[in-house]
Amino acid sequence: MLVIDNLRKKYLSTDIYAVDGLSLELKEGEIFGFLGQNGAGKSTTIKCITGIYPFECGEITICGHSIKKESIAAKLNIGYVPDNHSVYEKLTGREYVNYIADLYDVTLEKREERLNKYLKIFKLETAVDRQIKGYSHGMKQKICIIAALIHEPKLWILDEPMVGLDPQSIFEIIENMKQHCAKGNTVFFSSHNIDLVAKLCNRAAIIDGGKLCEVIDLNVNNNREKLETIFRSYTMAEGN
Repeated sequence: MLVIDNLRKKYLSTDIYAVDGLSLELKEGEIFGFLGQNGAGKSTTIKCITGIYPFECGEITICGHSIKKESIAAKLNIGYVPDNHSVYEKLTGREYVNYIADLYDVTLEKREERLNKYLKIFKLETAVDRQIKGYSHGMKQKICIIAALIHEPKLWILDEPMVGLDPQSIFEIIENMKQHCAKGNTVFFSSHNIDLVAKLCNRAAIIDGGKLCEVIDLNVNNNREKLETIFRSYTMAEGN
């Protein structure tokens, strides 16, 4: 589904790599957590996967397509929810979702069916025809999620999706993650919430200082406790 091979990325203003030699392989039908403190390299990795950032070394493939060499084919398999609500706020929710659906060549029949389903799930029926600039934080997050799922992507990527959301909204997003994976798709999301990742994910990786530290199978007995112990050790080390 997603293969990252020796990814290295640095910014022009520094000689230090924001992501340094990271390799991961995600399977079909799994929820994969990407854990790290602020500045660990989570968002940089995600922006490389989605093709937003170029990178100096390595290869990333989505469903067999190289993000460097076959960027359009690779991106057609991705649904991306950023951490900063990058939406056109003068559009209504419906206009924005239709704009994204056009980019992915989703038929009118399918987009209408999917949009109505997600509007009901996220309780946005009355808000969808209002301008996004008047939405709350949670509503903006939900319309971004609907737009990311409108083409039923094989790989759904979310960057810190639960920050600032109320418990009901978090529950709705988690349920959609589970349903998406039940269809054989993959969810990859970044977080610094150890408890959420431990409870929700099939596997999780810890990144620290741009380097991959551990990949842990959370379906194995006692590995949830192991994940918490390892992650907290990096958190404590940073605090010192």
